[in-house]
Amino acid sequence: MPDLSLAALNCTLTPSPGESSSQKLLDEVLAEFSAHASVTPHVVRLVDHDVKPGVEADMGAGDEWPEIRDRIRAADILVVATPTWLGHMSSVAQRMLERLDAEFSETDDDGRPVMFGKVAAVVADLRQSLNDIGFGIPAQGSVYWNGEAMSGVDYKDLDKTPEPVATATATPARSTVHLAGLLGAQQYPANG
Repeated sequence: MPDLSLAALNCTLTPSPGESSSQKLLDEVLAEFSAHASVTPHVVRLVDHDVKPGVEADMGAGDEWPEIRDRIRAADILVVATPTWLGHMSSVAQRMLERLDAEFSETDDDGRPVMFGKVAAVVADLRQSLNDIGFGIPAQGSVYWNGEAMSGVDYKDLDKTPEPVATATATPARSTVHLAGLLGAQQYPANG
């Protein structure tokens, strides 16, 4: 079983200690990761932190993003959970992507983007953005639950996990661990 580091970002709009459907689904996905790798995830609920708007790695006084960014950069795997509102990720997730934009200009000694070799799993609709930044996206590396349209039932209020969701949480964990292990053994080729 591989030993991998994992950073998890919850982009819910609900501050701690409030219940969050995104957190419930994220917890289920993280439990699946432990079945495939030795991981100790560090979960950050972004809404609890002062993440300044902008596209720089550090937006100045009071900005808590640099510490969160360091955790992401130190991890083999990034797991991001976000609710969907009107079919889109939360504004907190959008802010995270704006801040990750700073990574486009960061490269390693071989000219590769610094996020190359890292893998991201998604609990929502962020795949293309994270891939553009340089994260590898595994096959079927995401899970979500939207429920019946306009039913008013939140995921956190379900008595039990629906079977299709339970199956879908196992697949991203397995695929992400596999891809992270491959990239840990052999990095992408250098640019140039």
